[in-house]
Amino acid sequence: MKILVTGGAGFIGSNFVRRTLEDAYEGLEGAEVVVLDALTYSGNPQNLAPVADSPRYEFVHGDIRDNALLDRLIPTVDAVVHFAAESHVDRSVRDASVFVETNVVGTQRLLDAALRHDLARFVHVSTDEVYGSIAEGSWDEERPLEPNSPYSASKAGSDLLARSYHRTHGLDVSITRCSNNYGPYHFPEKVIPLFVTNLIDDVHVPLYGEGNNIRDWLHVDDHCRGIAMVLTRGRAGEIYNIGGGTELTNKELTELLLEKTGKDWSYVDRVADRLGHDLRYSVDISKIQAELGYEPQVPFEQGLADVVQWYRDNRAWWEPLKERAAL
Repeated sequence: MKILVTGGAGFIGSNFVRRTLEDAYEGLEGAEVVVLDALTYSGNPQNLAPVADSPRYEFVHGDIRDNALLDRLIPTVDAVVHFAAESHVDRSVRDASVFVETNVVGTQRLLDAALRHDLARFVHVSTDEVYGSIAEGSWDEERPLEPNSPYSASKAGSDLLARSYHRTHGLDVSITRCSNNYGPYHFPEKVIPLFVTNLIDDVHVPLYGEGNNIRDWLHVDDHCRGIAMVLTRGRAGEIYNIGGGTELTNKELTELLLEKTGKDWSYVDRVADRLGHDLRYSVDISKIQAELGYEPQVPFEQGLADVVQWYRDNRAWWEPLKERAAL
């Protein structure tokens, strides 16, 4: 199989690429990978350095909205795994336009190219944020979409487009919706890498409001393994939630990060809450468990400890990114 991975130089996409080329996924052994990435602020070729010399790997610098480029690439592959997206909520609050352009228009152009060239398989990677906020219980895949930020609204729009291309055109497309990811190579504006890198440098960290917002944490390895299962065995037209099963308030997460970096609460600054900040996300993963045999395998305590150590050991990777993001 030959797979086009959009956004493959980003945090989650690069993890999927590295693991695929390591033959970590059943059914994808020996697969070739073509990465298409625009290398905007969060795309980083260094994320792919461990596999850059693989004969099964190719990198293409380009935009998913470029129809001519898509018409060159899509006929050469068997499947698309679509990670490419603008994903930072705070950035979407300040300016939603690039989120609509990349997440909605970019997805539409990929779907159209898939139709033009009779692509065999398309997996659209999305987020639990499209569901909105849930006070108790967990969302299943039938939950109506009620996004509350410009970012999640743009992702909901792309989800609906993907679904419609199956219903209207018969395109073999599946959608995944994940909970909050963590792991190595995570761009340091997101909460865990931001807090870890700040704290190991004796810099204060910002905690929104009272820190009562709840998220379900999913190791990126577990997420990508679930995506591989959906790619190889998921049903066309179906949606699959992928979660980690570890729900924490932001305050509880902060406490864990303080412990693992040897700091105390004097390093935490309370800041005004984010506009439209969803209180709680929680996904029901019983569908992907029953159909595909998915289970999260990385214990959160161990995964978090490993991540903290990774950032300690890889300053040369993250320090230039923080400097660039501050500009």
